Amino acid sequence: MNSSRIVIITQAFPPLFKSLFRSSSSSLGVQKIGFLKILQQRKRGFRGVAIVRLMMDSSLEKCDGNVESKMGLVRPATEDYAQEAVEALKAGKVIAVPTDTLYGFACDACSVEAVNRIYEIKGRKYTSPLAICVGNVEDIKHFAVTDHLPPGLLDCLLPGPVTVILRRGDSSILEKSLNPGLESIGVRVPDCNFIRVICSGSQSALALTSANLSRQPSSVDIRDFKNLWEHCAYIYDGGALPSGRAGSTIVDLTKLGTYKILRPGSAKEETIAILERHSLLEDGSAT
Repeated sequence: MNSSRIVIITQAFPPLFKSLFRSSSSSLGVQKIGFLKILQQRKRGFRGVAIVRLMMDSSLEKCDGNVESKMGLVRPATEDYAQEAVEALKAGKVIAVPTDTLYGFACDACSVEAVNRIYEIKGRKYTSPLAICVGNVEDIKHFAVTDHLPPGLLDCLLPGPVTVILRRGDSSILEKSLNPGLESIGVRVPDCNFIRVICSGSQSALALTSANLSRQPSSVDIRDFKNLWEHCAYIYDGGALPSGRAGSTIVDLTKLGTYKILRPGSAKEETIAILERHSLLEDGSAT
């Protein structure tokens, strides 16, 4: 929404004008000045006073629904902006996106600088691994070992609110700089068209983690992490997410014939039902 501020100064004190101008611009976080108009007014008590009217955009809401601020550019999470997001990712930027569970920070998983930036934004320990996100189930085999899994299992689990832990294997095209020292990787295919289109367009895996400071509540609305907007090139608004703050269900599928639930998440029961329907046994109960 447009806002304006009137700064009154005397012509006799040009240094004061500069000081006030800098102060008003800084305090309001102004990024763009629409126009600057100086009106000479000769009213009682204000002879020789210039009234400077600054029409400014501290948080400019355009007619197309976009919001600009010093904290990044907020866009609707629609396919119209998918290519813009892809270009930002290829340039090594971090973006905020909705998923089918929570809002997340995403970047190119093969960009060391971008991955490090996510750790910095969240205040996350570098020993805490990041998951990756791909656009389609068939893409998973390029980044992790899947040939030990029952046919059709991944297609039943994904897309959906599930993170599968798999071994990377020697054939993985994933950068070894991501989660160094770990032989496994968490993989997501969210049931969210916007992020899947971005993944497919980037022709790479995205490093993905929740959009919040470490050890703080997860975000189901972009306003939940407004204090972190300034670190993102774009914030894509998908509205308030309905699934709560449980996050995805994390299941370890690295071992042949078994599974292990590492985090219940939002789809534990459904996930276990699918796993057992494919004859997998819970790790520890296998004979």
